[in-house]
Amino acid sequence: MSEALDIERWNLECEFNNTDHRTDLNGVDRLILRRGQVFSISLYLRSGTFQPGVSSLEFVAETGPQPNEQYGTRASFGLSASIDTSRWSAAVTSPPGDMVALSLCAAPDAPIGRYTLTLGPSERIEFILLFNPWCPGDAVYMENEQSLEEYVLSPDGIIFRGSYKHPIPTPWNFGQFESGILDTCLRILDTNPKCLRNPGKDCSGRRNPIYVSRVLSAMVNCNDDKGVLLGKWTDGYEGGVSPLFWKGSVEILRNWDKQACQPVRYGQCWVFAAVACTISRALGIPCRVVTNYLSAHDNNGDLVIERYVNENGDLLKSREMIWNYHCWVENWMSRPEFKSDFDGWQASDPTPQEKSEGVFCCGPTPVRAIKEGELTFKYDAPFVFAEVNADVVNIMKKKDGSTSKVTTYTTFVGQKISTKRVGSDDREDVTHLYKYPEGSDEEREAFKKANHQNKLLQQQQNEGLHIAIKVTSDMRKGCDFDVFAVVTNNTQSDKKCRLVFGSCAVSYSGHMGNNCGFKDLLNVELSPGAERRVPLRLNYSKYGEQLTEDNLIRLAVLLIDFSNSQAMLAVRNIVLENPEIKVRILGEPKEGRKLAAEITLKNPLPEALENCCFSIEGSNLTSGQVLSERLGSSVGPGEDAKVKIYFTPTHSGLRKLVVDFDSNKLCHVKGYRNVIIGKK
Repeated sequence: MSEALDIERWNLECEFNNTDHRTDLNGVDRLILRRGQVFSISLYLRSGTFQPGVSSLEFVAETGPQPNEQYGTRASFGLSASIDTSRWSAAVTSPPGDMVALSLCAAPDAPIGRYTLTLGPSERIEFILLFNPWCPGDAVYMENEQSLEEYVLSPDGIIFRGSYKHPIPTPWNFGQFESGILDTCLRILDTNPKCLRNPGKDCSGRRNPIYVSRVLSAMVNCNDDKGVLLGKWTDGYEGGVSPLFWKGSVEILRNWDKQACQPVRYGQCWVFAAVACTISRALGIPCRVVTNYLSAHDNNGDLVIERYVNENGDLLKSREMIWNYHCWVENWMSRPEFKSDFDGWQASDPTPQEKSEGVFCCGPTPVRAIKEGELTFKYDAPFVFAEVNADVVNIMKKKDGSTSKVTTYTTFVGQKISTKRVGSDDREDVTHLYKYPEGSDEEREAFKKANHQNKLLQQQQNEGLHIAIKVTSDMRKGCDFDVFAVVTNNTQSDKKCRLVFGSCAVSYSGHMGNNCGFKDLLNVELSPGAERRVPLRLNYSKYGEQLTEDNLIRLAVLLIDFSNSQAMLAVRNIVLENPEIKVRILGEPKEGRKLAAEITLKNPLPEALENCCFSIEGSNLTSGQVLSERLGSSVGPGEDAKVKIYFTPTHSGLRKLVVDFDSNKLCHVKGYRNVIIGKK
């Protein structure tokens, strides 16, 4: 007959276990484990000793408010001769005595979340269980160690903004290991409507990273639930802050948690994606932020974006738009319902654009399915396919109400799909993961599968008159500069044309602002084979007040051939560069040692900057806080704004100090400095 162990106390060996499970950056004051990996507990007996074959110990692991073995949220198991990492198991690893060293393992497909483990009749311990991308039996298993360092453990990164001609790296503090962030991420799961409707079923679903990714896609926005962020793209940011205010996810998640799950105001696509990346990494799902330049928003599923312009080439308002860029996340996991070719990166988009199964969420859908044109694959493949492949048709709406199709010289959507390269701050182009080379047989096959008739029927561009927009490299905010419309006559006859060259401020999501410069030439003559360059001067005195925080100007050239009344349109967005922020670290960078960041920005504008403020943030550098320093006086044209901000690093390693400069005329200029922090 077996004898139950009489347990007096135990040691959860939190420091050893958390370090072994790569969760120690969350702290070592409680047990945080990854599924499918062995952990150790020491038991101290009140009386008697452990005797192999005689002593017994039963375990019950439970998660969620309604633990149930059928749902997989409750597991009962006893002692085994050895650990089996494919299921819940336990084994004694110490010799007979009054101290019992236990090895235990959670099943690699166990639901993630908060657990209670009952030992014997009444002793209970608590721990948190996360996904384990280091475990081959886990659906999020990722083989490459460098990739794991980047996509799970790295607390900071780079998000690409700007334009496809000029990608701008923006630093971001993901901060998934900062104090309280993991608890907030678990609270997000518990607050989702599926959990509130059926907590038992929802907790069971947390074994599956596909389910969890879809929940996060819905919960990062607040359109259907008590989600984290409220999006805003127009008409100011009263009651909140500009999305460009944020330097990281930590402050956003803490605000949501402190505000009783009220949405944080405001977010836009890169903020939604960055917060989703933080939560995914915190829970153990490998994740990266991806930027798609010239991203289509197709709201009727026909893979065609129809845009209307007036007789000056100005874009008229439409629900279907081309965003200058759009950010989403990719999560790494297997897709057992498909062939293994579709394992790996899955696109998931938390920015609320269109509803999926009645909820504002998108994905996860296999990136490979987008490339192959497999639009029946779950979830939301048609929408993501359109973002990178939709065709653009421009239609001119004339004053008399009639319309005519405009020959368009614009680049196809889905350009320079970008993410941060593993182990460096460089840009990695991942367009080839989403699309075959333009014009290839494989591309045509993918379009056939996707029933993309417009692409299949696409004709060669008009070989007669041709227009293009050329720019110089020196387009900095505060400068006056020229842009050029280049018209070429490829025909054998003389041509007379009207050329309208306009410019206006534009937001990254495509919303038009006011005029920044305009030219209307009624008699442009070109002999056969001739080329003409028409300059348009953009003056800071004109564009400076019109620019949005995105620093984008839309250039449009409309050319009308008088011989046949044919209209041609060329469009290009340009991004004006902000000044560089220079950061010097004063002092020897070591754990626990006070350092100073000396931060400098030269005013590039022909006018003074008022209300200047620098702020810094960095994982394990600023203790999860945003540290700010305001200048006491204005900064004149060409003068330096300069401050010192002090901070004390808490952990060693390579860390990113994210810097923001804000003023009345230069808003939320970003910079960063990589800092290597040594051990004490």
